[in-house]
Amino acid sequence: MQLHGNKFEFEGGLNPADLAKTYGTPLYVYDFDKIATQYERLQQAFSETDAHFYYACKANNNLAVLQYLLQLGAGIDCVSLNEVHLGLMAGFTADRIMFTPNSVAIDEVVAAADLGVHINIDSISILEQFGQARPQVPVCIRINPHIMAGGHANISVGHIDSKFGISVHQVPHIKRVLALTGQRVSGIHMHTGSDILDVEVFLQGADILYAVAEQFPDLGYIDFGSGFKVPYKPDDYATDIEYLAEKLIARHNDFCKSYSRPLSLCFEPGKFLVSEAGYFLVTATVVKTTTSSVFVGVDSGFNHLIRPMLYNAYHHIVNLTNPDEKPRFYNIVGNICETDTFASNRILHEVIEGDVLCFLNAGAYCYAMASNYNMRGRPAEVQVSKGQHKLIRRRETLADMLSTQVGLSDQNDG
Repeated sequence: MQLHGNKFEFEGGLNPADLAKTYGTPLYVYDFDKIATQYERLQQAFSETDAHFYYACKANNNLAVLQYLLQLGAGIDCVSLNEVHLGLMAGFTADRIMFTPNSVAIDEVVAAADLGVHINIDSISILEQFGQARPQVPVCIRINPHIMAGGHANISVGHIDSKFGISVHQVPHIKRVLALTGQRVSGIHMHTGSDILDVEVFLQGADILYAVAEQFPDLGYIDFGSGFKVPYKPDDYATDIEYLAEKLIARHNDFCKSYSRPLSLCFEPGKFLVSEAGYFLVTATVVKTTTSSVFVGVDSGFNHLIRPMLYNAYHHIVNLTNPDEKPRFYNIVGNICETDTFASNRILHEVIEGDVLCFLNAGAYCYAMASNYNMRGRPAEVQVSKGQHKLIRRRETLADMLSTQVGLSDQNDG
């Protein structure tokens, strides 16, 4: 979405404010053309090697998004059995699905393996149990490299105190379990977390992973997860994908020479592919001046977009209705009976009640983390591409929210 004159527009001249009129607010809008641009950028950056991209569907699991990424050539990375089933429903074949759970029961891992998907193991306990239950199924091992690659403790998952992965220092234990169970390791994996701020730290983790990989003779691939940072603020830092690819491909080629055969490179991008493609439209319902602040209340809350409250995440916000008005300072808050502040002391073009505001970078971990708190239904979702738009998930109703409760008809009869 770009600013043309005094109006924000998608490709083809589509005005996002018109989408708010057509579908109502709150509303998630996904620009599929941007998803394609991001995917093609990854493909181009890693075109000199055998690279495979498994979309981390926990970021945004709308079926239309999954099917579009399938068309682009992606695989899918899943963290629950239901996500695996969703991937199959979307049309992904089992060989294009990576199952990367953590802290799940062995039954769930076995059930996923029986569907034929790739299995990624991240604990010694599950490795032992899976080796006894399905010793013939090759596995990928998730290694914790003990490095901090992300900018926030909640999204950096490769540090020493993380629940994710098997410690790099436990490789002898891994090898002992493999010898006892007869399992074969087909891949070595790491994921250091989201928002990689320093490519050199990521490459340091890569060196650790290659040192582990050389101890396993039957590998087919090395999986580096993802965590590529996208810009959230104007002039924000983003991961230099091209630089990272150049350096990583050189390391990978050197390793393959010493390993005596070529290995594939795998990645699991989520936020990188869909974050910048997403926009969250809300309507200003109340402009409220207090003794110290001016609040803009909107028709949403952390039930729809929790990232600012959970991670202190920044989402740039623009006034779609009045982009030419004078700038003023506002606190943008939600309609949930909690402190659900989206932004404090944020400069927006002057807001009046009824204006449509737009949150940028709302394609990843936004709708996917939504809830029905305060008995408010989840928003609708709309796809836009080349000037066209269509509904890909309708707005949730009270009937939807009550549909899983039992005994309601009996109570009503009384």
